[in-house]
Amino acid sequence: MASIMDRLRVFTLKEPVIVASCLIAGVGVFLPAVVRPILDSFETSKQVPQPALSDVVANMTGKKA
Repeated sequence: MASIMDRLRVFTLKEPVIVASCLIAGVGVFLPAVVRPILDSFETSKQVPQPALSDVVANMTGKKA
């Protein structure tokens, strides 16, 4: 086990950007797996009704339908 930690330490010293990138990716994979069920349990993620596409286009172009 100490050998693995030594290799990891050496790799971190040689390639800090790659290690930081892997840590950020790990957080990016881990957070949705944890946060989404927590939000669902609080029932704060209610579905919001979608506006009609014609209304969105009319508002974006400045034309009234």
